[in-house]
Amino acid sequence: MELKNINQIESAAQSGRPELFRLGIGLMFIILIMMYTGYEFTEIHNGLMLIAAAMIGGYMALNIGANDVANNVGPAVGSRALTLTGAILIAAIFEAAGALIAGGDVVSTIKKGIIDPALINDTDVFIWIMMAALLAGAVWLNIATALGAPVSTTHSIVGGVLGAGIAAGGVGIANWPKMGTIAASWVISPVLGGIIAAAFLYLIKRTITYRSDMIAASKRMVPIFISIMAWAFSTYLVIKGLKKIWKTDFMTALGIGLIVAIIIYLIVKPLIARQANRLSNEKSSVNKLFTLPLIFAAALLSFAHGANDVANAVGPLAAINDAILHGGIAKKAAIPLWVMMVGAIGIAIGLALYGPKLIRTVGSEITELDQMRAFSIAMAAAITVILATQLGLPVSSTHIAVGAVFGVGFLREFIKASYARMIEEIKEHHAGEDHEVIEAFLNDFRRASVYEKGLMLAELKRHKAKAELTKKERKGLKKIYHKELVKRSALMKIAAAWVITVPASGLMAAMLYYTIRGMML
Repeated sequence: MELKNINQIESAAQSGRPELFRLGIGLMFIILIMMYTGYEFTEIHNGLMLIAAAMIGGYMALNIGANDVANNVGPAVGSRALTLTGAILIAAIFEAAGALIAGGDVVSTIKKGIIDPALINDTDVFIWIMMAALLAGAVWLNIATALGAPVSTTHSIVGGVLGAGIAAGGVGIANWPKMGTIAASWVISPVLGGIIAAAFLYLIKRTITYRSDMIAASKRMVPIFISIMAWAFSTYLVIKGLKKIWKTDFMTALGIGLIVAIIIYLIVKPLIARQANRLSNEKSSVNKLFTLPLIFAAALLSFAHGANDVANAVGPLAAINDAILHGGIAKKAAIPLWVMMVGAIGIAIGLALYGPKLIRTVGSEITELDQMRAFSIAMAAAITVILATQLGLPVSSTHIAVGAVFGVGFLREFIKASYARMIEEIKEHHAGEDHEVIEAFLNDFRRASVYEKGLMLAELKRHKAKAELTKKERKGLKKIYHKELVKRSALMKIAAAWVITVPASGLMAAMLYYTIRGMML
């Protein structure tokens, strides 16, 4: 064999080694689950079913880590506030901590109440439904991750339970009004997240980066924005992240958040002032002031996600465990420590092995992010969940985060187009023969605040400018180029994945239910 061919074979083999390594680690985790549960539960009735369910639960946890967690840290990585390695470490630690500390000791056996458990009279049928739903949700998440599409873990499980439930008990078993609210969240979540993120970013621009003295504006406004973030995240953690270990009403959570916000404001105001004094009057300098808050936001979002969404991995497993050990079908099931560990460790391993792909998708492949934009996305994630919780609206944390990224991107497009329109107006009102006059006016316009820009444009429209372009030159400047700052292909791919998540996981779950039922009868 020629040396050239040998080198090509070696090169091809080397490129496949990382993938084999990741696959090997994932398989090792699932094998360890099998060994532990095999040692503990082989002798009990239906013990083999519990062992199989535990392995599927571990597979589901790996896929949640690979897909869902990217939404919490992706913007921080895309804005370069965190390195990819740093983000994975922070997310893994805080996801696991959230699951183990605040994941709760009981879980609903029928996620979101989408099927009626009273219509399932056979414990074995219930176990088969849960196993089919868990495996279908995990397989769909795996497919979505391979395609680079961030999808909702909750919707994957909901689709799985719905499909397997209908296969077992017919169409009447489903709670269709509840399914209607879940379908509504496909629109509500991204739209709310996008609007709030865009509004927050525009507020930052108006109060800081559109000012002539950005450093002075930063000293005044950045501590306020950070304290608002502290208020939002404290309230978010109390309402969502800690709800399973400490139940409290909304006003109490809001009050606790306000106290935390005031303390944070008093701490960070002098720190921001000191840091700002060493910075130049540029937008990149302002971005640096948002770096540390973004790191905290990524950690807190990961903690809340681990506490709130770990049930997506271990909920059906806990239900199967409860049904096998105690018999019968309960609406609530206890979560043993080993089940919670499967979820927490699986999410951390899945994130480390396969998370980078989705982190890059959310952080950099939809639109370009800097620290201010990423900060606005993190704020939208917390505020949208708080608002939705109070209004009783169904929302998905995945859809909120991705919708916020799109909202920021579309705001950038709107601002660019508006600015191009202003520049055209300026050039139309100046004489083409005097290039220096045009450049001087444009330089003044770029340095002016938003209010001053408005006055300058108003003056031009009253024809008080020094000269105007010729008719021929005006025609040459008529076209304003619209620059797309959001990837349309990413938008279409993600939207399509969201729409088909429930039907796809439901269809797979129905097929898996019939397969399991056929094997067991």
